Amino acid sequence: MAGELVNLGAILECTFGMVPMTLIVESTVLADGPLAANIAASIPMDNIPSFVMCQSMANPSNATFAVTGVYAPCIPVTAPWAPGMPTILLEGMPALDSSSKCLCCWGGEITAVTVDTVELS
Repeated sequence: MAGELVNLGAILECTFGMVPMTLIVESTVLADGPLAANIAASIPMDNIPSFVMCQSMANPSNATFAVTGVYAPCIPVTAPWAPGMPTILLEGMPALDSSSKCLCCWGGEITAVTVDTVELS
């Protein structure tokens, strides 16, 4: 089964975010090009930046949306990416691949929609 590693500079989207953002990878692991990510690259603001505004009504900060019509700022609260590539370990963790998802506790699903890829087989 082929996959694509997700590297520094991959464009991320959240189903409840308003603006796509860029994945930040501070690893020292190289994958024939840009720094590659593993499933632990899910730390809010360190790896996953704010998607500007959060449209999720599960976010308690959006409780006033009905009155104000203004969404709350996005502050991701994330779990590690899953499932990753368990056959390729980067810094002891499965590599992050293009089929992986990262969930936010406010209900958003974060995906890498544009990746600077390295093909694997």
